[in-house]
Amino acid sequence: MRSRGSSRGWQGRDVISIRDFSREDIEAVLREAQTLRPDPDLLRGRVMASLFFEPSTRTQLSFATACERLGGRVIGFHSKEATSQAKGETLADTVRMVERYADVIVIRHPLEGSARLAADVASVPVINAGDGANQHPTQTLLDLFTIQRCLGRIDGLRIGLVGDLRYGRTVHSLAAALTRFEGVRLRLISPPTLRLPEAVKRELDGVLPYTEQEELDLRDLDVVYVTRIQRERFPDVEEYERVKGAYVITPRIVEEQLDKNAIILHPLPRVDEIDPGVDALPQAKYFEQAGNGVPVRMALLKLVLLGES
Repeated sequence: MRSRGSSRGWQGRDVISIRDFSREDIEAVLREAQTLRPDPDLLRGRVMASLFFEPSTRTQLSFATACERLGGRVIGFHSKEATSQAKGETLADTVRMVERYADVIVIRHPLEGSARLAADVASVPVINAGDGANQHPTQTLLDLFTIQRCLGRIDGLRIGLVGDLRYGRTVHSLAAALTRFEGVRLRLISPPTLRLPEAVKRELDGVLPYTEQEELDLRDLDVVYVTRIQRERFPDVEEYERVKGAYVITPRIVEEQLDKNAIILHPLPRVDEIDPGVDALPQAKYFEQAGNGVPVRMALLKLVLLGES
């Protein structure tokens, strides 16, 4: 039986895991992102706290841009060293303090479960901007928005996940979200040591058909979702050295294996897994994907602060 999660009201809602979202919830965000336009009065007087205990470029900047385009203000920090945690303050106490300054908290933290802890403590909505190798739900929503915008649908697509499927929180969230849709098929391409975790595969079993392979075979795919091998997630540097550069998408591979209507996505940043020569090809949609972070995060901020229209 297909698991769909449970729909619930939006105002005041935490956004911690994509697993908390039904298909109807996901579609509500995608609809809002499609129609919402910048409005300097919509969130006037509202404050978003941006708590980034881990480096970020796209997520932090797109959340700030989203808030400001709706008339809100942004406070926060972008490293643990800039906070009282450097003096020994607990995450729970940091959150209890910050909620007195802000109407919504956006948090990125290197420890899995940190966003859930923040939500349990806070009385204002908490949005998970990435907790370790666990979840990145807002990235997943912008991934789905990009797929729908480029291909016109999500149902029935053949999607390849390539690279670090073990530590890559973006693919964990995306795989879970795709179980909400019909007829999707996954091809999991990774080195044997970086396969999708068993816990995630158990979510797929009986719901979403998938195959696992080591060979970089992109033929017949509608979507190729590439991830970098993340050095910062590896407990063993030697293990990282053995698998870095395992896959490189080149113009020749795209020409030989991908249909002209297929799309290539990447949560960024990339290192060497997509040759810059691919950027000019029509299948390359990863910079457009990054840009879609603004409308999707505008939609989320509007929904959790004001509810559905």
